[in-house]
Amino acid sequence: MEEIKLNASTDPVTDVGAIVGRFQVDKLHVGHIELIKTVVDKHAKVIIFLGLSPIKCTINNPLDFESRKQMILEEFPSVNVLYVKDMSSDSQWSKKLDEMISDIKGANQTVTLYGGRDSFIKHYYGKFNCLELEQNSFTSGTIIRKGISNKVRASAEFRAGVIWATMNQYVNATPCVDIAIFDDKKTKILLARKPNESLYRFVGGHVDAGETYEDAAIREGLEETSLELEIDSYEGSHVVSDWRHTSEKSDITTILFSAKIVSGKPEARDDIEELRWFRVEVFSTEQLVKEHIPLANMLGFTNLTNF
Repeated sequence: MEEIKLNASTDPVTDVGAIVGRFQVDKLHVGHIELIKTVVDKHAKVIIFLGLSPIKCTINNPLDFESRKQMILEEFPSVNVLYVKDMSSDSQWSKKLDEMISDIKGANQTVTLYGGRDSFIKHYYGKFNCLELEQNSFTSGTIIRKGISNKVRASAEFRAGVIWATMNQYVNATPCVDIAIFDDKKTKILLARKPNESLYRFVGGHVDAGETYEDAAIREGLEETSLELEIDSYEGSHVVSDWRHTSEKSDITTILFSAKIVSGKPEARDDIEELRWFRVEVFSTEQLVKEHIPLANMLGFTNLTNF
């Protein structure tokens, strides 16, 4: 096992040792065990506060409080395991943590808070003494979770865990964008057709994390048509009746933009098989996929013929 040392000239002499961490792994690794053991050996009373994210079952916080609590108690049944909710303000979070500690400790008991590398300490502005436990080797929870994600286990427990995580996610709409691409005189509109489809649709796609709707529209337009676009106007939003979500609770919400071409020539790319211009004055919805008809209605089009 790796050796853990106190990052202080002398060991703290307090009644209660408190650890704040996340422990978002399938089992405690050597660093976790040594950290907790170090604190348990120095204090008669040990409290472990698990950080609790407001968003359930995410990449960085896949495990709920109860599963992590049971994992810790399997190895250290004598410790107290509680949770402290994440907050947007470090000062408010620190105040809440102090209140929880004060509610648990005895009236005359003293407390030391412990953390490892990259721990809560830099975010803590409370009243209790903090010490960082210095480790000789490090195990990354992110790398552990990545490794777990690459392996399927042939067991009922694994399948039950996947179902539990899926059922405990919030049901959210998937954000998308669609773009009505016009020529410079706004006499024609460019539509796309996907493989194995006979009807046309607006160019568009999913919004990536960290991306605005406008940026997503520009990116999707370039990826699917080779055109550099400029957003002209926002036309509206719509909940899309997509066949892939027919039996799901989730759905797609799209935002429709009008855009004009800055440069380039239309070229079908990505998952688009064909691009075709249609005349605006005779635009209708007859050749559109049904989920995009409400988008065409936003533009006020009623007829459709090939250009």
